[in-house]
This record gives sequence, C-alpha cells and structure tokens, in this order.
Amino acid sequence: MGKVTLEGIEFHAYHGAYPEESILGNRFTLDLELTTDFSEAMKKDELKYTVDYAKLYQLIKARMEVKVKLLEHLGHLIVEDILKVYPDVKNIKITLKKHHPSLGGLVKFSAVQIQYPEDYA
Repeated sequence: MGKVTLEGIEFHAYHGAYPEESILGNRFTLDLELTTDFSEAMKKDELKYTVDYAKLYQLIKARMEVKVKLLEHLGHLIVEDILKVYPDVKNIKITLKKHHPSLGGLVKFSAVQIQYPEDYA
C-alpha cells in the first residue's frame, strides 16, 4: 500500500449554513490523503495502475462548485465521488478548512476532518 496526497488545494466557493455565505462565498482549503495499492505503477510506470492526481483534482473541483451548508456533508460527498472512480482505495482522509468564517470575531479558519472508513462504521 502507498499514500497519495494533495495538499493545500484552494477554492473560492459558496458553502455555508448562513444566507450571506452562499452569496459572498469564502476561501476554502482542502488536504487529501489516500491509501491505495500502487505497486504495479511502481513497476510498470503507467498511470492506469495508480490514482490520477489530475482526475482527483477535477472530482474535488466539481464538488466544490455545488453549494452545500455543512463542511461535514461536503467532505462526505467528496469521499463518495472518489470511491465511485477509485473503488480500490482503502483509506481516505480529507481536511477541509473554511478561511475566516463569519463567527463574530477573528478566526483563522474552521475545519473538519473526515476519514474513510473510520467515520463510516
């Protein structure tokens, strides 16, 4: 098993439980780590034997464009999207941050972390 990571993926998106968040939007950062068997890719130097980083990015980008209220739900949908394309992935860890959430004071970011399969038991 090996790990594939994408760190610091940034988007401007319109997620949030409050009406102004879906109008103004906010900056979001996503870190992704997954575990998969890429032993054949190590031997054969072929993309078809591993997880394509560009495809992962496109999955996440497409999901970030669909408004939701909760970061927890957004993370879950991203996990589902990854598993549809890469069903052999064994573990997924997503950290999703909303920068400067509107909480009535200065907060650098709010964040959730979702882990598959642990959070799905």
